[in-house]
Amino acid sequence: MAAVALAGARGEGASGATLFLPERCYIPGIGRAGWLAGEGVASLANFVRDRAGGESSASALDADEYAMFAQVGRKRRVNAGQWLFRRGDAGDAMYVVSNGGVALDFGDDLVGKQLEPHAFFGELGLLIGDHLRSADAIVTENSELLELGHDEFEILAKRDPHLLAQFLRRAIMRVVLNEQALIARLRHRNRELQGALDSLRSTTSLLDQSEALARTDELTGLTNRRGFGLHLDRCLSEGSLGGHVLILVDCDRFKDVNDSHGHLAGDRVLQCVANLLRAVAGANDIACRLGGDEFCLLLRGHGREEAARITGYIAESARMLVRTHSQLPQMTTLSIGACMIEGRGDEGRWEHWYARADKALYRAKRAGGDCIEWQD
Repeated sequence: MAAVALAGARGEGASGATLFLPERCYIPGIGRAGWLAGEGVASLANFVRDRAGGESSASALDADEYAMFAQVGRKRRVNAGQWLFRRGDAGDAMYVVSNGGVALDFGDDLVGKQLEPHAFFGELGLLIGDHLRSADAIVTENSELLELGHDEFEILAKRDPHLLAQFLRRAIMRVVLNEQALIARLRHRNRELQGALDSLRSTTSLLDQSEALARTDELTGLTNRRGFGLHLDRCLSEGSLGGHVLILVDCDRFKDVNDSHGHLAGDRVLQCVANLLRAVAGANDIACRLGGDEFCLLLRGHGREEAARITGYIAESARMLVRTHSQLPQMTTLSIGACMIEGRGDEGRWEHWYARADKALYRAKRAGGDCIEWQD
């Protein structure tokens, strides 16, 4: 037998294997140059592609082929439920169903096959060296099979090379069809996977947007109370709240703005305060609208002197905006209360530090507003 390479072959077999064929195996329709060796394989592949009529015709022997196989094949009676081979078993023989039935299970959610009389299977175990079975074969009813090994195959090549060539063409046709079906399944699964990934990315993006919206104040775009609470929880769990500066900001006589100029004017004031806090907040700081006209700024890594400069800038900027827009208010003066968060920041939990800053804010409000108070 001659050995030729059959790249990409998949049927009940593996790809990139070596195909063993009789030394003189003439393929009708290819011509005298089509003896199966070298460029004959390419000719055969083209011939199969041109002549392939479907897997049903490629999977069963015709009457003449079956008669030829029956002359040399070893008859084997098998019972329902009997395993002929399992996936991964070494294979060196092929089978033909004389009567009864055999089922092939390829696993991995691939479509199985139910084989009826005159169907052949396991041929790659005969034609390919070091072949491992790619399917489980189980007898579905009491059956009779023909079993052929290398010796029987050589006898067939000597008796009727023309008819054997026809069978080989049919066997390779099935390999090609199975390869095409596998490629189609892989492409379909790839499209399904791509669709699932696109859907997952879209859903993740929507969830991220929803989460961001849930943590953001709709009017000002600052972090809201919920988002600020999540930030504090993270700082407390990391033990990194110490060294922060907590600044509470409250709009002076904000109710007068709403009563005299309407809620749209009040909204503009809140947005202006938010822009001011956003302008002074660094990458590691967080500005928050706690609710109503109360804001919060949590500064990280700033000493008392630097924090005092920032609070002074906020208060003075607010005064300038009040003077600039006196007719239609864009801003109010601000009352500011602040404190340094010392140690690990977990003394009395967060409420301790908030109460200290709030006490300072209360003093600023009691003093008439437009001032800064620290709670040491």
